Amino acid sequence: MGHVLDICTPRILSLELQPEDECLHPRIYFEAMSKATNSPQKSPARREPAVVRADKLQAGYGTTAVCGVVSFSLHGGQAMALVGPNGAGKSTVVKTVVGQLEAVSGTTLINGAEVDDRTLDFRREVAVVFDDDAFFPALTVEEHLAIVSAGHGVEDVEETISAELEFFGLAALAKSRPYNLSSGQRRRMLLASAFVRPRSLLVLDEPEQRLDTAMRHRLATRLRAEVDAGLALLVVTHDPDFLSTVATKALFIADTIHTMTPTQAAVAIASENPHAD
Repeated sequence: MGHVLDICTPRILSLELQPEDECLHPRIYFEAMSKATNSPQKSPARREPAVVRADKLQAGYGTTAVCGVVSFSLHGGQAMALVGPNGAGKSTVVKTVVGQLEAVSGTTLINGAEVDDRTLDFRREVAVVFDDDAFFPALTVEEHLAIVSAGHGVEDVEETISAELEFFGLAALAKSRPYNLSSGQRRRMLLASAFVRPRSLLVLDEPEQRLDTAMRHRLATRLRAEVDAGLALLVVTHDPDFLSTVATKALFIADTIHTMTPTQAAVAIASENPHAD
């Protein structure tokens, strides 16, 4: 049994392959995936009124909640930042929102449907990048992006990959394998994998981590442009400048949840970490 890693939503997809086939060219993988997922991207006008709606959601493990009760709605053209101290439960909340963790209580709908990250509809619409390095050791940076883009029905795969390699400063490393990259370069590869595919909802967990100041600014500016064009963005961040550029609203995650403006959230972050750049 061979395994295919969905880089944008860290799960393992299985394909029936013989052991000697495991290192076949990625085209074999993404041709199989594209048959299942190739469909036009929905225009913003066709989306449900709320891309994400969380109702009295308690995130945690088993029956133990890690933070207060979370309720919010997120529409296309909005970016919600989750802020708070380390260990407050921000990552647990976003993983629960996208179905990677089971909720202690409460519900979440994405595009009007109950969350099930195994469905094709979910995988067509939702791109996720968490703070973990998930990659195939045998595949190059370029091949990773090819699997994701072609697997999600992108027609101009080579052009799309080339543009993202250039944006993330990875063009010279396209033929490199991830284990030969620095931590920051691997982070950029994983972020690039979210941009080479269609999406109506993008979920990022501390995307600024391991990026230099210039790349943080470029990424923040681009994300805000995509939000203004109709993307729904849910992001965990500790960077006040990044948040101020990207977010249209914010939640402070703690034992009690507080709704904040981006300006208030940026101040809260700076107070928590006065050395944040």
